Amino acid sequence: MALTMTGIGKSFPGVRALSEVDLEVAAGEVHAIVGENGAGKSTLMKILAGVYQPDAGSIHIDGVKVSLQNPLDAKHLGIRMVYQELNLVPDLSVAENIALGRIPKKGGFVDRAQMHSDAQRVLSELQTKISPSTTLGDLTVSQQQLVEIAKAYASDPKIIVLDEPTSSLSEHETQALFQVIRRMSAGGISVIYISHRLREVMDIADVVTVIRDGQRIDTQKIEGVTVEKMISLMVGRQLAEVFPKRTVPIGETILEVRNVCVPGSCEDINFTVRSGEIVGLAGLVGAGRTEVAQAIFGLKSYSRGKVFVNGLPTRITSPRKGIKAGIAYVPEDRKNDGIIPSQSIRNNISLAVLPSLQRLGFIRGRREKELAQAKAIELNVSPPIIDRLVSTLSGGNQQKVVLAKWLAAKPAVLILDEPTRGVDVGAKADIHTIIGQLAAQGVGVLMISSELPEILAVSDRIYVLHEGRIIEEISRADASEQRVMHAATGGDSS
Repeated sequence: MALTMTGIGKSFPGVRALSEVDLEVAAGEVHAIVGENGAGKSTLMKILAGVYQPDAGSIHIDGVKVSLQNPLDAKHLGIRMVYQELNLVPDLSVAENIALGRIPKKGGFVDRAQMHSDAQRVLSELQTKISPSTTLGDLTVSQQQLVEIAKAYASDPKIIVLDEPTSSLSEHETQALFQVIRRMSAGGISVIYISHRLREVMDIADVVTVIRDGQRIDTQKIEGVTVEKMISLMVGRQLAEVFPKRTVPIGETILEVRNVCVPGSCEDINFTVRSGEIVGLAGLVGAGRTEVAQAIFGLKSYSRGKVFVNGLPTRITSPRKGIKAGIAYVPEDRKNDGIIPSQSIRNNISLAVLPSLQRLGFIRGRREKELAQAKAIELNVSPPIIDRLVSTLSGGNQQKVVLAKWLAAKPAVLILDEPTRGVDVGAKADIHTIIGQLAAQGVGVLMISSELPEILAVSDRIYVLHEGRIIEEISRADASEQRVMHAATGGDSS
């Protein structure tokens, strides 16, 4: 076995994170690890990466017992980990980020030509058009994720751990990544693949291990597993509960976008969202989905076009005006743009409605507390301890706090950009239930998602973007993964 972890145990103050966990990964095997947030997946992998040291158990690499006291020990053994949270330098170029830790030199100086060439080779294998000379900070979150993967792949790893690698990738980019994973596997590299996207696990993994409450529940070859069985082992939910679709009456048009153009991102954008309707916005990463959403909310400027809310023309030039118009926006990057990690759940939930909580320039603490507590309970934030730092919550519960913040503002239109990115299957079901409840209350929902099953399951209509233009509107009855992808890649669906 390339990797054997036996009887791994790990405790933190007041928490037993892992209890006698075993894991075996063969050379050239793609081994998926699945489980809810907090199940112990990341803790187990951080032990493998030398970030944490186990309280019990042993680790063998190629049959030899090893001691991983720090990440450098793991690196020397050929272990690489791509975290869900990016670990790159925004001010450096893409090529420089990919070469970090092994920068080529010539005559005592950095060999920039070689560094650029090496980066271009890896990026080409990932089938991305990202330029090695681009400053990393100028890229989108999804593009930075591809650079993170390219950095690990370029270092010729023996064991590579991918933690939610497709959480911000489109279907096309995901398939390109899968080709790279298969090439790595064919070359003898062991790939440990952590994902909440269980259908992806079925597509790419050879073996799957299910972890629940810090214990290994089962390990099976993928041929003997179904998505339904994985969900049952993880949380006891059935697949139909993950994307619940609630049938509600569709009302009048609540949001209308006419001929909106965001320079360099999209042009001639036209669509509508009606009261009680969930409208999906699909397309490849870079197609302009996020830019459209940000323009509607006031985060980006549009050079021409009009936005109507409840039939009234509204020139939205800032988020403040977007909120005043009745629009709420849940961003893709919740940790940087959706929450204030150093603040409490209470303070985060009240952010969008602070003016209504003030009296004589001071926040009325009792009203703020009552509001935050009510919303935390309503959205099933766990634990609903509103004075706890929001940074201590799981990804799924942080997302519920972001939703609670905007629901407190009682929006007419809710824009969701990748609302279930990086959350576990249980939290995903909770979030979709919340979205359905909002639609039932008459809120118009515009949802961006790179996860096609999600878009297809919850949308009443789908608009597909390709290279900055909406090229097709698809009804729920006519929608399929094939049709959406065909349009997203520029195909003619007629």
